[in-house]
Amino acid sequence: MNLLVTGGCGFIGSNFIEMVLTKHRERISKIVNLDALTYAGDVKNVENFIKDEKYYFEKINLCDASSLLKVYTKYNITHVVHLAAESHVDNSIINPSAFIESNIVGTFNLLKISHKLGVKRFHHVSTDEVYGELGETGKFNESTSYNPKNPYSASKASSDFLVRSYFHTYGLPITISNCSNNYGPRQHKEKFIPTVINSILNKRKIPLYGKGKNIRDWIYVKDHCEGLWKVLEHGILGETYCIGANCEKRNIEVIKIICGLMNVCDEEYIEYVKDRPGHDYRYAIDSKKIVNNLNWNATTSFEQGIKETIGWYNEQH
Repeated sequence: MNLLVTGGCGFIGSNFIEMVLTKHRERISKIVNLDALTYAGDVKNVENFIKDEKYYFEKINLCDASSLLKVYTKYNITHVVHLAAESHVDNSIINPSAFIESNIVGTFNLLKISHKLGVKRFHHVSTDEVYGELGETGKFNESTSYNPKNPYSASKASSDFLVRSYFHTYGLPITISNCSNNYGPRQHKEKFIPTVINSILNKRKIPLYGKGKNIRDWIYVKDHCEGLWKVLEHGILGETYCIGANCEKRNIEVIKIICGLMNVCDEEYIEYVKDRPGHDYRYAIDSKKIVNNLNWNATTSFEQGIKETIGWYNEQH
């Protein structure tokens, strides 16, 4: 297997590559990290394995189709895990154009080249945000209708549809996964949990939208990466798999847990700010399909994962 990973200098991508090189290296001949090194990508994220004999790096923007084609042919790419994406909702509200270019046009270029050169597997990593929001009850599953509420989730929904179209129209061997909110080492500082941890480390107020009652379903990044590998190796072609850890928590609850583990008083750190436009109330994932069909399970408790995450950011600080 000559595996191309897009966005490999980012949060999930770097954790995924490290996991493959550590736990599944006998399955790969080469693993090629393709990253444009925008603000969300950092070469420091790959320093643990940058000298590995099976690891290669190419600085390429997904919108540069001719350079993409050269990478595919240079390394004889047989499998693709597509993680690269603009992913911050707030940024998509301010500058949606970047999300259209990266998440839609970039995905299209990958699909076009993958079909042309006959890759054996193309796995597209998406988000539960394409489904919109939930009320107090229910969970998203693979049959849930799409209902994106902001430019980020709309761009990801569009890319999902493109990927499916290449399966049905051209027979490209694809799979898709839609995951819940990730957290863990190497996540960009703009995201919620890193913002909470870094605010405490720097003795700054933690900005909290509205009253902090929005609910997210959290999954530790390393559990998610194992799920991605399961789908890449054993997922049924053309199928979608929802990946979550059955770990719903209100934003205010997450802050209180982190404050407790970092031995500070949450009342002194929280600063309530105006809610953002189109802020989805609740996400939750039903993972029965991947659990029952591919024998995958999340194994990291939220407290264990948060402790490891705090430890990593503390070392960086």
